Amino acid sequence: MAKQASLYVVTGDGGLTHSHDAQAYAALPTTVDGTPPSSDQSHSQKRTPTRLLFPLLAASFFMLLVLTGLRRAGPRQRSCVGWGAYLDRKLSTNLTLPTHYSLPSGDKIPAVALGVWKAERNQVGEAVKTALKAGYRHIDGAWIYRNEEEVGQALKESEVPREEVFITSKLWNTFHDPSAVESALDDSLAKLNTSYLDLYLMHWPLAADKSKKGYNASLTEDPYPTWQKLEEMVEKGKVKNIGVSNFNVRRLEGLFSKPLKIQPAVNQVEISYHIPQSKLLAYARSKSLLLEAYSPLGGDGKVGETLKLPVVKKIAEETGMTPAQVVISWAVQRGVVVLPKSVTPSRVVENLQVQALPQHLFDELEEAATSHAPYPRLNPSKGWGLDFDIFDGDEGV
Repeated sequence: MAKQASLYVVTGDGGLTHSHDAQAYAALPTTVDGTPPSSDQSHSQKRTPTRLLFPLLAASFFMLLVLTGLRRAGPRQRSCVGWGAYLDRKLSTNLTLPTHYSLPSGDKIPAVALGVWKAERNQVGEAVKTALKAGYRHIDGAWIYRNEEEVGQALKESEVPREEVFITSKLWNTFHDPSAVESALDDSLAKLNTSYLDLYLMHWPLAADKSKKGYNASLTEDPYPTWQKLEEMVEKGKVKNIGVSNFNVRRLEGLFSKPLKIQPAVNQVEISYHIPQSKLLAYARSKSLLLEAYSPLGGDGKVGETLKLPVVKKIAEETGMTPAQVVISWAVQRGVVVLPKSVTPSRVVENLQVQALPQHLFDELEEAATSHAPYPRLNPSKGWGLDFDIFDGDEGV
């Protein structure tokens, strides 16, 4: 059975509200002559010629408008989709996706960000400047990406006011000891050339150290002492919002069971067509926890496969969107912040241009994404030499 969309919708005052029962767009039913059907067919059959004149003229005018629109549409928009799909696509522009979500602090976080993971030096700066020029106001980075200085320089050269850009960084595994948290944060702040971060995440649920095991077992299983230090960073004004990354439901439950001063605002995890994270998404909603999706187009080696999926190509053809825009739009429509990464200027711009999918197309993609066999997810447990699975065997379905 197709899943029901869960949309964040913009209210009249510019705020956002969460709707679990978003109404699908439905075209008005019509009779064979293109006019709306009467509630009393026998009455309509007795109409005089004069009374029939107006509906016929209205129908003719409507068809003229449609034909004019088809002539103006490119061949990509017209081919192989038929009248119904074309009309649905044009009318579905009334559906909108949120540009921002609200965090527990009241801050607004942009729904689409530029992710700079794996962005090469001497390329990431130009990607950031291109993104800001295109309208991005959310840059997602991390200390371990080793490119914070270049990101900071690009932010400075862009001349976009600091308060208009939402900047995220992450605490690396080797700095989970409470005594190391603030110095690690200060290092990121200095490199990014800013006095505060909008969001600071615990990058992985792993407190790495130089012991024989390679990690502090107690602090890994119970990261509350690290979290308390992050709360202190908020109180000092160095960070506005705090959250986690790569936490599964069990680890989130453990953190939420503590006497938190500040609730986690975000959990950033791998989410894509291949790794839909439906169970985690449902849990996050129950806790008013926002999920962010890294690798939204697919992990290593999966991007090309994702963009060639028959269901994605079909929806792209029917909506006039690119395959990448279809997948990113679907993720935002699920209520997720999306972090596509690219250093190619045209793709950086393209990835920001999202729009709501008509309900039946959203349901079709949601059904396909949540019903296939599990795909391998990014899991560094073996590579880091851990004696446990950091995800507890969770496949991200």
